[in-house]
Amino acid sequence: RDPFMNYHSKFNEVTRMFLNEKEIEVLFAKDFKNERLSLVRDIFLFSCFTGLAYIDTQKLTHQNINLGLDGSQWIYTKRQKTKTTSNIPLLSQTEKIIEKYKNHPVCLNSGKLLPILSNQKMNAYLKEIADLCGINKELTYHIARHTFATTITLSNGVSIESVSKMLGHKSIKTTQHYAKILDKKVSEDMMELKQKFSDKKKIAISC
Repeated sequence: RDPFMNYHSKFNEVTRMFLNEKEIEVLFAKDFKNERLSLVRDIFLFSCFTGLAYIDTQKLTHQNINLGLDGSQWIYTKRQKTKTTSNIPLLSQTEKIIEKYKNHPVCLNSGKLLPILSNQKMNAYLKEIADLCGINKELTYHIARHTFATTITLSNGVSIESVSKMLGHKSIKTTQHYAKILDKKVSEDMMELKQKFSDKKKIAISC
């Protein structure tokens, strides 16, 4: 007999942490006197606006940047974890960060797109950055990927199919777990629904 016949596993969904728009604005606006903190902040924000994990950001070179079908610059890469293709259009925020570090000694010597530190150092500095910016969250590099999926894309109307493709997910189910729909998006959708009902009511009254 199968000893696991009557066994049912339980799955507890983890609430994924991410930054909201206000926290992102605070990060952008903060003037760090420490050059290392400024660099870590910029690379973290780069991932917030591309959805790339630490290892995928670390291995980027200028050869990964090419013109897309729309004539703008895109990142073309493969995810280290899943080996899936991840093609991401560059937003103005990421283009400015790339431009800022194109002549950095580390980038010139290594050919890397950004002068990224070790994951351990990045996370250590991010905790310090969170304290200095008054962000009451345990800031880690992986939060950048969650932020891209939620605050940057889904809450601004980007389809979950497009988000899934940019994140390099093999299944859209993974994206559904990754990307929590924000209350803001729910509110906007319901306001649109209310407007539709209101328009229908006006038509019914006029008839």
